[in-house]
Amino acid sequence: MKTPIQTFFRPNSIRPVQMTRVPVSTLMVAMVASALVSFVPNARAAEPQPAAPAWTLKDVEGKTVQSSDFKGKVVILDFWATWCPPCKKEIPDFIELQKKYGEKGLVIVGVSLDEQGPSVVKPFITQLGISYPIVMGDEKIVQDFGGVEGIPTTFIIDREGKIVGRHVAFTPLETFEKEIAPLL
Repeated sequence: MKTPIQTFFRPNSIRPVQMTRVPVSTLMVAMVASALVSFVPNARAAEPQPAAPAWTLKDVEGKTVQSSDFKGKVVILDFWATWCPPCKKEIPDFIELQKKYGEKGLVIVGVSLDEQGPSVVKPFITQLGISYPIVMGDEKIVQDFGGVEGIPTTFIIDREGKIVGRHVAFTPLETFEKEIAPLL
């Protein structure tokens, strides 16, 4: 019998998020609701922002990396895997964001959910020229962040360590830039 972690990290258990067609009426209702919320003063500010869970993981070289290493930084924490097409599509954008905003206090951290571990992740990092930290995820970090049902799942964490954004599925570069700009 497989342990929960063996089952969880199988490529067929975490799937890349697929976009589905949504009826126009549903989109219209969502757009109107979104517009109304944006006109309510401080509607989002009134919502408490959860603190990001603390974590300690190993990078692909076996070095310990902790969330506290990035204290005072804006962090984009991306759960991904080498076998996930939407994850691969986001990586060049993350490389660009790190280059463009790193000096302003942005750090991208990739959390690999690859079951095979560093042996498949290390060559992938080299092949794609990933220039930001990659750590090897485990069941604990996945649970601490509320579960990851599809990848990529990406969290935006502000300088105070609060989760201020979450994206499931491929997210365009422009969306991340818009969300991190006021945090930097």
